[in-house]
Amino acid sequence: MPVLVTLYTRPGCHLCQDVLEDLRLLAGEMDVQVQTVDISADPDLLARYQHLIPVVDVQGGPLLTPPLALPQLRQALRSVQPPG
Repeated sequence: MPVLVTLYTRPGCHLCQDVLEDLRLLAGEMDVQVQTVDISADPDLLARYQHLIPVVDVQGGPLLTPPLALPQLRQALRSVQPPG
């Protein structure tokens, strides 16, 4: 069963695009399903994350905020991967 990863983003966020590319790369290495959520479409999410994006929410794992790098994302995903 894949690990669900939610990337909170908004239009024009270049850092968000970089993180999305890293997550897609990692999805090729492990069982990960990536979804994006535009915070500008939800007032509650906008209030919560507008100064933090990109935010990565790993199901069953950590909520990651910038600065984000590929090794940090890989480690967070590995921490929730089932053994095998």
